[in-house]
Amino acid sequence: MNDNHSLLLQSPSTYEQPILKTMPLREQPAYRITQDPTACNITELMAAVIGGAKQIELSQALLARFDGDIRRLYQAHPSELAKVKGIHQATAIRIKAALNLGLRLSMPGDERTAINSPADAAALVQAEMSLLEKEHLRTILLDRRNRVLEIVEVYQGSVNSSQVRVGEVFQAAISRHASALILIHNHPSGDPTPSPDDVAVTRAIVQAGKLLDIDLLDHLVIGQGKWVSLKERGLGFN
Repeated sequence: MNDNHSLLLQSPSTYEQPILKTMPLREQPAYRITQDPTACNITELMAAVIGGAKQIELSQALLARFDGDIRRLYQAHPSELAKVKGIHQATAIRIKAALNLGLRLSMPGDERTAINSPADAAALVQAEMSLLEKEHLRTILLDRRNRVLEIVEVYQGSVNSSQVRVGEVFQAAISRHASALILIHNHPSGDPTPSPDDVAVTRAIVQAGKLLDIDLLDHLVIGQGKWVSLKERGLGFN
């Protein structure tokens, strides 16, 4: 945190009145965000979302509850956020909405995004899927120009050849008349190293795609801050 804002590090219990009232205007979260939100620390950003006279104390308490881990905050249900004294249900919902809004920046907009490399595909989902607590299997559906038609959730749970049904993988692709798809799933452990089941699932879907005339262009495994392309590693595609 910025040393110029050391008040934010002090315990709320040492103040008889809200911290906000003791701060100069130029150091208050709302003012700093209007000047340069990228220069604000997590406490300030969360305080601005929470609002109210005790926004800093509540921001500190909320972040302390989750050890300052934004990933855990994102995963938490609003009812869990509301367990922090002073965080009401409406505030918890507002926090949840703000965290999800930030992720939408990495998702396709109205203009169709073209996928020209595994990195392009990973960039669409990395931010969100690296936060998920369970394995999620998704497909990115593409048109003939490799532009994104839709990102479809196919399955939740361990990705293995006995549980993933090939028909479910292609169901949305067929209905949307997709020309190709990219398979993506996450490893909650954070390690994106493909497992033997990942390779087996890939091989089965490649073969099914040939019969349906819908190409599987790649299978990406998303980890914490990194990803792996099975196509680039020659796993399941040869």
